[in-house]
Formats: sequence, structure tokens, C-alpha cells
Amino acid sequence: MSILINLLSILLVFFYLPPDSSGLPQLVTDAKFLVVLNAIVIIAAAGRLLDAVTDPAIALFSDRSTHKRGRRIPLMRLGALPAGLAVFLMFLPPVKEVSALNIVWLLGIQVVLFIALTAYVTPAFAIVADLGRTPEERLDLTTWTSVAWAVGIVIASLTPFITALFENSGVSTIASYQWAVGIVVSISVLMMYVPVFMVDEPRYARSKPTTATLRQSLRVVMENSFFRYYVAADFAYFCGLAMIQTGILYYITVLVELEEELTAPLLGIMVVMALFLYPIVNRQAKKRSAKQMVIFAFVMTSVMFFGIFFLGRYPVPAIAQAVAVVVIFAVPFSILSVIPGWILSDIAEHSIMTRGEATTGMFFGARTFAQKIGQTVGVVIFALLLNFGRDIGDDLGVRLSGFGGMALYALAAIIFTRYDEGKLRSEMAAAGH
Repeated sequence: MSILINLLSILLVFFYLPPDSSGLPQLVTDAKFLVVLNAIVIIAAAGRLLDAVTDPAIALFSDRSTHKRGRRIPLMRLGALPAGLAVFLMFLPPVKEVSALNIVWLLGIQVVLFIALTAYVTPAFAIVADLGRTPEERLDLTTWTSVAWAVGIVIASLTPFITALFENSGVSTIASYQWAVGIVVSISVLMMYVPVFMVDEPRYARSKPTTATLRQSLRVVMENSFFRYYVAADFAYFCGLAMIQTGILYYITVLVELEEELTAPLLGIMVVMALFLYPIVNRQAKKRSAKQMVIFAFVMTSVMFFGIFFLGRYPVPAIAQAVAVVVIFAVPFSILSVIPGWILSDIAEHSIMTRGEATTGMFFGARTFAQKIGQTVGVVIFALLLNFGRDIGDDLGVRLSGFGGMALYALAAIIFTRYDEGKLRSEMAAAGH
């Protein structure tokens, strides 16, 4: 699922609103509506309205399920293939030039995509909490999930490299991207079915269904003070993450003027570093304050985003600037890939222990909803900024995304200072954990 989500984040805006140097045709109008809104902004925002219904509905359906194969696996089995097909179709516009039909196509495919992706992602995150019986087990499971997420980023980032292989064989640029997307999506779908057939949920997970209604489950989640501060900071985090994922091809091709095929090696450097850091993060989280580790990562990322504004202007080679960004980002990335998911699984476990309702899926559904909205807002902000320049020599919009990311991560750090980690731990201990 990491491959699918990161493929969209890295490539979709670039594919439909490419810089002049990319060789891709522009597929949707960049005309402005209401002064600053363009078609990509509207498309990116429209589908999320559906999530306001599907995320809590699917989370509740999962929590209440009495299926013999468990509460999570059956939904994951249903969601995997439609999600993969929808992502592929997002890159198969009916008209290979600027056309309103392409906008209608994207809007329609998004409906299928968001329903199918939610049906897979929300249960997939919830089952991690279901399988972990202790905080240490949940941390270890979250760490391995983060390793898989990081590998997914690398595979998604290989798309421009695979595209170049097709282009060098004489295939048109747009067809090369489509072939590359098809290959990467196929790998993703195959991997998404591995847990469906390999995880024996009834044997290993706590599968006690809840009897709560949608309103009752939402009340349990939204009245939880620990979750409110968590999800507000998480929203800002995913908003900023979407900006850097959407912007990376622009940073590479426009700001430092390198080839887009370098995306995969650069992200590969970041992920390899993160993989080395994951065991350290895991060990430190068992000894230190998870809250302080997250705040440190937010602050460090905020500083990194500030530096993006000046990319291409530092007195060092362009490739060195690009490598420096991914190396610096590897540290907070490794922390934020592991610790927030672990914190949420503990918040859900605390709720079960103190409230008695098994609403784990609803906590992760609410987080998934906030995550999608945050990613959408990040894409919207980036797409809005592109109105101020997205080409070599006319790059102000791309550079301004650095200031946007800096502000978002600083806000996330401030919000998360309100999360009361000590109180949550003491209440869990008092409840007998």
C-alpha cells in the first residue's frame, strides 16, 4: 500500500502539470479559478469529501465484523485489486492533451480509489494494534511496518527510472510513464495480497467485535484528549510530507537542474539510511520519551524545509545539495515512520482498557481520514504555489513550498507539546497493563 500511496504523491501532479523540460504534454488546464485555484487543486480536494463518509464507515464495519477470517483481512482482500487498478487508471487519461474530459476522468476514478484504498489501509493499520499484546510488541510491529513503508517509497520512486528505460527504447514519454506505472502497480498489488493469504488473524489477533454504533464509536475517539492532540499534529505532519513527496521531482529537475531519473537513487539513499536508523529508533523509544523524539523530528524537518528555498543557490555542486537534503531528512523520517504509529496503537489500547469498547479500527480510521485530508491539503498548497512559477528560471512557486513545509512542521511540533504521554502511561499501568 506504500507503493500505491507514494506513487500518487510523487508522480500525479508532475504527470498532469509537468515542467516544460519533462517532455510530457500538459493534460489539464492550468487556468486559475477564484484567482489562485487551478484544476489540479480542485481535483486533489474533491475526492476527499467522500472520505468524510467512507473512512469512519469502513472503520466501524471492520470493528463490528464477525467474519470467520477476522475483522481486518476480509476487507483487505476486497480492497487491494480495485485500489491498484484505480491508481493505474489515474495515469491513463482519455485525451493526451489539455482537455476537460481528463478532469472528469480523474474525478470519477478518485471515487473508486478512495473507497478501495480505505478498505485496505484502515484495516491494515488496525491489525498491527490487534496483533500486539504489549507496548513493546506494538513498537516492534510498527517498526517492521515502517521498514516496509520505506521500501515501498523506493519502489515507487523507481518509476521515473523505469520510464527512462522505455523512452530509450523509442517509446513516447507519456506511454513510457504509463508502462512504468503499470509495472510498479502490479508489484504493489501482488505484495498487498501477501498478508491476506499469510496472516491467520483469528489465531493471532484479538478479534472481539464491538457492538457500538457509528455515533458511539466516533464519540469514544473524538472525546479522547490524547487522540485529539495526536491527530492534529499528525495532520500537519502528513500535510508537509505530501508537499515534499509532490515536490521532489520539481526540486530535482527545476531547482538543482538534475535528471528526473535520479529520483530513485536519491530516495534510495534516504531509505537505506532510515533502515539503518530504525533499530536505533526502536531501542531509544523503549528507553526515552516518544513524545520528545517526535517533537525533535518535527523541528528538524522544519529546518530542512527552510533550506529547500535556497536549493540550487548553495556554493556546492547540485548533486551534493540534493544528497544533503535526503541525508538530513532520513533522520526525522526514521523517527516519524515508527513512533507515531506506535503512539496511536497505545492510545487505542488505552481506550480499550479504560472504556471497554474494541474500537481500534475507528482510531485508525479517524487517523487515516486526517492523513488523507492532510495529504490533500499538502498537494493543494503545493499546486497553488506552482502558480507562482514551476520552471527553470521561473521557480518561485517551487521554492515557496519550502516555507510552507517549514511552517507546517513547526506547527506540528507546537501542537504535540500538549500530548500528555505521562498521564497515558500511568492510566494504562493503573488499569493493569
